[in-house]
Amino acid sequence: MPSEHPVQAPSIPAPSIAAPSSRTPERSRNLWRLRPYLRPHRWRLVLMFSTAMLGVGVSLSVPLVTRSIIDGPVTRRELDLLVPLAFLALGLSIAEVLLVWIRRMAQSRTVSDLEASLRHDLYVRLQSLPMEFHTRWQSGQLLSRVTTDLSTIRRFMGFGLLFLVMNILQLAVVTILLLRLYWPLGIVVLAAAVPIVTLSMRFEKKYLKISRQVQDQQGDLATRIEESALGFRVVKAFGRRRHVQQQFDGEAISLYNTTVDKVRLASRFWSFLGVIPNLTLVIVLLLGALAVGRESITLGTLVAFITLMLSLVWPVTSLGGILAMAQEAMTAADRISEILDTHSVITSGPLELTNSRGHLRFEHVGFQFSDDSSEILHDINLDLTPGTTLALVGATGSGKTTLTALVPRLYDVTAGRITIDGHDIRELTLNSLRTAVASAFDDPTLFSMSVRENLTLGRPDATDAELQEALQVAQAEFANDLPWGLDTRVGEQGMSLSGGQRQRLALARAVLARPAVLVLDDTLSALDVHTEALVEEALRRVLADTTGIVVAHRASTVMLADQVALLQGGTITHVGTHQELLATVPAYRHLLAAEEEEVHA
Repeated sequence: MPSEHPVQAPSIPAPSIAAPSSRTPERSRNLWRLRPYLRPHRWRLVLMFSTAMLGVGVSLSVPLVTRSIIDGPVTRRELDLLVPLAFLALGLSIAEVLLVWIRRMAQSRTVSDLEASLRHDLYVRLQSLPMEFHTRWQSGQLLSRVTTDLSTIRRFMGFGLLFLVMNILQLAVVTILLLRLYWPLGIVVLAAAVPIVTLSMRFEKKYLKISRQVQDQQGDLATRIEESALGFRVVKAFGRRRHVQQQFDGEAISLYNTTVDKVRLASRFWSFLGVIPNLTLVIVLLLGALAVGRESITLGTLVAFITLMLSLVWPVTSLGGILAMAQEAMTAADRISEILDTHSVITSGPLELTNSRGHLRFEHVGFQFSDDSSEILHDINLDLTPGTTLALVGATGSGKTTLTALVPRLYDVTAGRITIDGHDIRELTLNSLRTAVASAFDDPTLFSMSVRENLTLGRPDATDAELQEALQVAQAEFANDLPWGLDTRVGEQGMSLSGGQRQRLALARAVLARPAVLVLDDTLSALDVHTEALVEEALRRVLADTTGIVVAHRASTVMLADQVALLQGGTITHVGTHQELLATVPAYRHLLAAEEEEVHA
């Protein structure tokens, strides 16, 4: 086991599929689709917005009480009214604090549940989408949607949306109050709103576009980081650290420049929003003082007017931040909707496959990735009776892996059909099909969890005796000697193990599932000759009771099979025993000879 990767302690218990684009929609309204996630919390939402509106009403009542104090007890020396009015103001302030506390309690629970539900549905959707989707999408783009974009939506729903509603309500109510208190000054305040509204509409369009660009670049950068982390051994082995660093720097600088443009745009807008209220306040103070001097209004009215107007400073200056947050949330919702609105073309059928015998047939099977791509496989015909093992032989790139991926429906055939026990696999439930078919791949994937958890992915109820039997077949007993035995965590991608160890654990996982059909896609390629011989000897016993498809490159692996199929030009050209094909098919003989030369070289 490589010493540079120490093992870890055991853990404590639709639209067509397309790659993401960097499109920048003029208008996104995908936040509207969050309604189903908010519906279960409608009473908390009602409580949240009700307390918010009451809080606005209470806060705006304080300036009116202040006017009554100035124009009454202060101006007229009616001191007996001072104490009741002071207690009224105090009571209003306490009520406002309580309303804020209730609102935040309801708000935090609702937003947390919304984020958790969205994250759950996103993960479930990603798991349900076929291989075609995941081969076209960058993992970093998916990761940024499940993390960064969800956080953006949470922040807006937990802060921006509520204060957007509160600020609009406060602006409307205060404007009406100002007009009622002294309409000439109210007109001045109303006139100041015109440039703010005009600029806000222009800002919204520009910020939506640049927000989408930043979020897409964040996804690209996340992909770059993930690839560098997973491929660090290749980078170090080829001495390409500086080259990879330059690639990262290039994308990071692009993201930095776009982010600076975004900040610059927001700063200009926010600066403008800061100037207008202050300029308006100066004009109102000047005109208000003149009005008091002419006795057009009382001093208390002017104080109330100024106080109410100052209450507009926060709604106006925060407008830029809230609009920016809204645009980011809209683009985030748009990016998340690209996943939620994508539906798998591989759907579960109605039939439940039970007690499968493993009779597998390929009937004129063809496959191509898309309508505008060339056909990879065509007119594949095979009949594997229960217990038959077929070795699939072909040149690199001939379509062997694609053919084996059709059996568990990682991809769906585009022509013909595949049957198990006479049932078209497209009519079977995916769960029962993938219980009957187990696969082990040449590039095995192990998850960052214990060896035991990795092995029992396909069969959670396996006993310790069955685990040990599967490990013995795969010659993977080394797992028992790990620091914590089968409870040892193998690290991300199983990088704490060698390639051969990962392959043997993946083989043990497939064997443990006890499938009716076992698909082995060149799973012995990383084994030495001695270990390969031991594994093949054990596999013969397993394959005797299972229908097997073995992708083979070596003559020793071919010997496991009852029959051999030669794949050439996207179709099966010859089927027979190893000896028959070796004697009668020059292409087969040449292919195995070339493979053996590569092995010995």
